[in-house]
Amino acid sequence: MARKISLGRYVQGSSFIHKLDPRFKLVISLFMMVVSLLSRDSWQIALVTVVTAVFIRLAEVPLKDILKSIRPILFLLIFAFILNIFSGEGEPLVSFLGLDITLLGLMSGIKTLFRLSLLVMNTTLFLTLTTTPILIADAMERLLSPLNRLKFPVHEMAMMMSIALRFVPTLLDEAEKIMKAQSSRGADYDAGGPIRKARGLISILIPLFISAFRRADDLATAMEARCYHGGEGRTRFRVMKIRPDDIVFSIMVALIGALVFIGPTFIRVPF
Repeated sequence: MARKISLGRYVQGSSFIHKLDPRFKLVISLFMMVVSLLSRDSWQIALVTVVTAVFIRLAEVPLKDILKSIRPILFLLIFAFILNIFSGEGEPLVSFLGLDITLLGLMSGIKTLFRLSLLVMNTTLFLTLTTTPILIADAMERLLSPLNRLKFPVHEMAMMMSIALRFVPTLLDEAEKIMKAQSSRGADYDAGGPIRKARGLISILIPLFISAFRRADDLATAMEARCYHGGEGRTRFRVMKIRPDDIVFSIMVALIGALVFIGPTFIRVPF
């Protein structure tokens, strides 16, 4: 189970994307999310797809690890595709159960699939596979540091996010072990109706919650034993420094995003 989900999974490497400043990677990932969602024309989606392929090549991350990030939203992708193919206007190509599938609807469904997939792939590439949870939390804390003047608990929020990301794979591994243990005792999670399946999941959820609370208690004890009292006065083992590569790469991404935003004013492509 844990191997099928990329959330919280970091791929060790020394590629160009790995070496980027995590603050820049956080901003770039948010920027690419907006670019992916606002891409409407075919050439825009094609451009974002090519840029994403270049990012994957620069990251030197196996393509299968990138594609795994799409699995959790596979149902959403299918639902969005079906919703779009039946909502297009024009001459119907196929009629199904009284609903018409048009060429515009089919193109709209394909575009939606690509946009959502590119959004998830870019986010996973920059924030999960090439950046450790600790660096993500540090980057978020640095970017939100001006909010400290407003008494906003930036460090505590970043710490909670870091711990949550760190323990996602651990809890998934624990759930997989519990399922195997219960199956060896005769438990069956696929037989019967929805009510019976829901009751079968109780035998997994209760031990999983107990294990999660036990781990949380152990973590709190360990943090207290190390005299952790928040971020005030704490130093950092890794000091973030902006390099010329970070600036140049960010400018290139910004120019590509500007082309996607401004391009429709000058470029018109059918569909």
